[in-house]
Amino acid sequence: MNFELKTLDLAQLAREKCDALLVLVDDHFKPGSGALSELVAQALKSGDFSAKTGRLLQTYRHPGLAATRLVLVGAGDGSVKQVRNAAAAAVNAIKASRCKQAVLHLGALAAVNEAVVSGAMLAVADTTYVYTTTKPKAEARSLQTVTLGVADAAACQAGHRHGRGILAGIELAKEWANRPANHATPTHLATAAQALGKPAKFKTEVLGPKEVTRLGMGSFLAVAKGSEEPLRFIVMRYDGAAKTEAPVVLVGKGITFDTGGISIKPAGEMDEMKFDMCGAASVLGVFKALAELRPALNVVGLIPACENMPDGRAIKPGDVVTSMSGQTIEILNTDAEGRLVLCDALTYAERFKPRAVIDIATLTGACVVALGGVRSGLFSANDTLATALQTAGDAALDPCWRLPLDDEYAEGLKTNFADVANIAGRMAGAVTAAKFLQRFTAKFDWAHLDIAGTAWKSGAAKGATGRPVALLVHYLLGQAAATPARAPATRTPRAKSTTPAARARRA
Repeated sequence: MNFELKTLDLAQLAREKCDALLVLVDDHFKPGSGALSELVAQALKSGDFSAKTGRLLQTYRHPGLAATRLVLVGAGDGSVKQVRNAAAAAVNAIKASRCKQAVLHLGALAAVNEAVVSGAMLAVADTTYVYTTTKPKAEARSLQTVTLGVADAAACQAGHRHGRGILAGIELAKEWANRPANHATPTHLATAAQALGKPAKFKTEVLGPKEVTRLGMGSFLAVAKGSEEPLRFIVMRYDGAAKTEAPVVLVGKGITFDTGGISIKPAGEMDEMKFDMCGAASVLGVFKALAELRPALNVVGLIPACENMPDGRAIKPGDVVTSMSGQTIEILNTDAEGRLVLCDALTYAERFKPRAVIDIATLTGACVVALGGVRSGLFSANDTLATALQTAGDAALDPCWRLPLDDEYAEGLKTNFADVANIAGRMAGAVTAAKFLQRFTAKFDWAHLDIAGTAWKSGAAKGATGRPVALLVHYLLGQAAATPARAPATRTPRAKSTTPAARARRA
């Protein structure tokens, strides 16, 4: 979707030609000159319209307006959350009319800042999103261009730019998460990462089974054994700062389909296990946003991608495998596979000497029970990192909630046959999963986002949400702003073998 920015007041707005004119009105509205301003004032005075969030008043071919349709929309107190809700209500009101061009006017709001502009853009895009990749006869979104009317376009440029960047990331994440598993295999994800990196000049490496074996990732390999689809370990590097600056590492769980393995899941709603790679999709989405926004920060993306299938080679309950860290793991439940691929990726992250590592995973049903679909679960032993992520989530309206990591929760992971079991008992399942991952993070500051409840929706609205791309991008932009600006170091090119085997040897 194309978003444009234009300086407009209510008097100028009346002369804007478009299919639909969407005017957001908050509690602080003050009438000005012009017929449109008078119309809003009269509607408010009569009680036919109010500024309550989502309240609508619509007219068609109103005299004195160049627009075909006019929709007045209540925006409550004018906060970012209320504006997003109002923008979504406005677009929903014109969906059936198949409008192609609309003006969304924010200029009547008391305060329009960067967050309001980007928030309105995200709301419009989310409301009009249509998945079409494997549905060729589906109608694509009809609304093609939205002009954002503001009091001062120059002052809103940063919000417009941030909105475009985050939107690009969210829509890429949705695209890959929504694809069925046969259209989003580990190889497909690797190809997407490589394609994303070329125009943005990211460094993207893709390691296969031989290279992963050489690295000693026995836990990751064990999960992939039951599938005919070969695993892929994707390493993406965005270098926006000096080479000496430690990167933030994002680790996305990439189980492209999860049957549960030998501990097989019930058949009902198993199709939704295509969403078990939403962590990986969010990492791709973040890198898409980085390409648009170009912050002065170094970021590494790690995606361990494979399927979890139940054939004759698949791991069995009771098997013991050796992780890249050297720790042995007793697999008591093969459906707790996400932590098995993540733990090796976390160990791999050590080599980057990161400033922070954040893993993102649809990890546990227990987190869905605890937090539902409102907030993602956040786990970290580092207060500064946890606070930064929670603040970023609140600012992005992509919230998370911090859960505990007391040592006592790890008691259930003890076993007589390995260093650690991959599951504990039924109680506090989201916490014990995080405690398992924590064992592999001693050498860096780490946070874990359990997005099992927030990454997708079920039922009639079934589909990926694109979360937590917005949270992560806000966090990264905050980190870039807090870091003194230094230009990326100039690198002298040198000849290297580019075969996967050579890359694994260098790793």
